[in-house]
Amino acid sequence: MKLSFRRKAVNAVMLTLTGACTFLVASVLLVILGYLAWNGLASLNLDFFTKLPVPAGETGGGMAHAILGSAKVLLAAMLIGVPIGFFAGVYLAEFGDGVFPGIIRYTTDLLNGVPSIVIGIFAYALIVLPMRHPSTLAGGIALGVMMIPISLRTTEEFLRAVPVSLREGAMALGAGKARTIFTVVIPAAKSGILSGLMLNLARVAGETAPLLFTAFGNQFWSPGWMLATATLPQVIYAYAISPYEDWRRQAWAAGFVLLVLVLSVNAVARFAIGRTTSRGRS
Repeated sequence: MKLSFRRKAVNAVMLTLTGACTFLVASVLLVILGYLAWNGLASLNLDFFTKLPVPAGETGGGMAHAILGSAKVLLAAMLIGVPIGFFAGVYLAEFGDGVFPGIIRYTTDLLNGVPSIVIGIFAYALIVLPMRHPSTLAGGIALGVMMIPISLRTTEEFLRAVPVSLREGAMALGAGKARTIFTVVIPAAKSGILSGLMLNLARVAGETAPLLFTAFGNQFWSPGWMLATATLPQVIYAYAISPYEDWRRQAWAAGFVLLVLVLSVNAVARFAIGRTTSRGRS
């Protein structure tokens, strides 16, 4: 009886502690989101999403150029980082035994731990300085480098989760190794891989330091890929430290929009990963 009572007491205490910690974490997120909404919702209107900034000191204007710039930079990052990480992940999942794959995994983990500002300086030295000006492409390359390790790891993990019986069945029917990978294994893991891609995008969407060195910023539209461009994180930084009250309110509004987008992408990705995991277990 004493042992049973003790176990129930420990279980109740630990359940209470875990519940309190969960509530605390959720509360911090809600407080941040609420604070952003309280300070920035007044500046959220149609102009915010469709117009360019007005001259310093005037009120109004918007961040359409930064929204478009962020979309372009993220697109460039996807086109650069995702294919490299994906094919490297396929290699590690299907041929990943030995010393060389182990070195790749170790290097990938090291790259994933490199501070974003260091990657920004790296991109600045290798791309911006030779070109003699910042650009959308340079920002995309910087974020693309940051996307490689997560893309590689998520691809490898989801491919390894595909049952071996699927591979054996395809090869027993006469399919070669490459055909088995691209027609059986990858389609079986596509939901998880796409979910990992969404989480990857959410992770780099709010990065500011690399873009300060590479995309730099622009108060106007930035056509093409070889000119400096504004992005939401960079504009938030510039507006937040400005002496103009309206700019600071727009910085809060932009922070709210960016956080909502990141949370939405994370929620959709987590839901998709959960469905993929449950299907795999069933």
